[in-house]
Amino acid sequence: MTTLNPRYELLQAKTRRHFLRDSSAGIGAIALSSLLREDTLGAASAMPDPTAPQESHFEAKAKRVIYLHLTGSPPHLDLWDYKPELVRRDGQDCPDEYYKGKRFAFTSGRPTLLGTRREFTRCGKNGLWLSDALPHLQEVADELCVINSMNTDQFNHAPAELFVYTGSPRPGRPSLGSWVTYGLGTENANLPGFVALISSGVQPNGGKNSFGSGFLPSLYQGVQCRSKGDPVLYASDPTGFDRNLRRDTLDTLRELNEMQLKDFGHPETLSRIAQYELAFRMQMSVPEVMDISKESKKTLEAYGAEPGASSFGNNCLLARRLVEQGVRYVQLFDWGWDFHGTNPKEDIRGGLTDKCATMERPVAALLRDLRERGLLDDTLVILGGEFGRTPFREGRTAKGDILGRDHFPDCYSMVMAGAGLKGGYTHGASDELGFSVARDKVHVHDFQATILHMLGFDHEKLTYRFQGRDFRLTDVHGHVVKDIIA
Repeated sequence: MTTLNPRYELLQAKTRRHFLRDSSAGIGAIALSSLLREDTLGAASAMPDPTAPQESHFEAKAKRVIYLHLTGSPPHLDLWDYKPELVRRDGQDCPDEYYKGKRFAFTSGRPTLLGTRREFTRCGKNGLWLSDALPHLQEVADELCVINSMNTDQFNHAPAELFVYTGSPRPGRPSLGSWVTYGLGTENANLPGFVALISSGVQPNGGKNSFGSGFLPSLYQGVQCRSKGDPVLYASDPTGFDRNLRRDTLDTLRELNEMQLKDFGHPETLSRIAQYELAFRMQMSVPEVMDISKESKKTLEAYGAEPGASSFGNNCLLARRLVEQGVRYVQLFDWGWDFHGTNPKEDIRGGLTDKCATMERPVAALLRDLRERGLLDDTLVILGGEFGRTPFREGRTAKGDILGRDHFPDCYSMVMAGAGLKGGYTHGASDELGFSVARDKVHVHDFQATILHMLGFDHEKLTYRFQGRDFRLTDVHGHVVKDIIA
């Protein structure tokens, strides 16, 4: 049986509508494309590098990002946002106006107000309010910019997390790290521009979509690295493959992909070529940068890191090593911050103390380390969850001895540092009981717009055309929060 050339099979499926659409640029453009064909799609030396460093729209405060996501969302009223009036009214029934007509994940009926059991202290030169659950972060309070007026549209974990990172509560959109590497490229051709690190043994609520590339070329997705075992799964050569044989194999694959690119011009083919080449280079570069045993004993102790282990402390140290080597965006996910009060680990007293001990020491060490190495001035560090926690007791556990809080989207806290932000600064405020934003609301889209602004982008102009529309991270919303910028 005779088979058609795949190219002719594709042409057979073309309709008149396809032809007219694809020829809309005119005969002149077709001729020009023919003249330029060899230069743009021919030799490997002329092939563009989709990860090469790119210019931002204007001068940037930040060159890179380390985003520390506390999956499940910490109880901000026990860490960052001190509410003396809520403490005074602890145990009272919640007023009607604060809960009637609103949806909560696990609470129905009239809830009971829950004041914090933590002790708050004014810290640093500007008297930043911080909880006793954060003793190490109290020591670096002058580096912190706390936003106490965050607001989101989502009150369940996966949609809220996707909303933070992709601008949509549904899967399919590019994540923040993908937008950043698409816009800026990478400073080290031997390492991914976007790396994801996961601790506590659980993937983020949004799954790989939280660090995926969506409809952007797949080259811009986050590469998940591990602090224990092989740094990148499936990157090692199979048994019987030496370095030279791997190189010969990739050269053959490259030639085949270049033939396909020349025939069809699909951008994902270019991504595939670049990914194969990056994986080859990563086999040498990634094990080197992921080996924290080369750090001093003093540094390891500061982070609470242990070579060969898997922990949030290890990942914070790896984040510093990665950005130091030119990685553009490092995303950390740490599971275990869903403080409902269903078990002692979720109690805002001892449970929160234990969980914070695994987080705030390495974060403080990271900020100090970046400062000492001259990196904090152009590295944007972000810390927080996908939403907040209620000012009242969670409904299912309200009758028990364990104190927990439900999901809460209306008002919560996020923390930032570095890259020209105001240090020792609190932006915005919630009302006296912590139910709503009283001043300077910052919506998730505003937060995203501000991050992109710090990186030198006009969030309305960083776009990608998909399905006939120019998409952006902030959708059709977002305003830069300029008051937090020094």
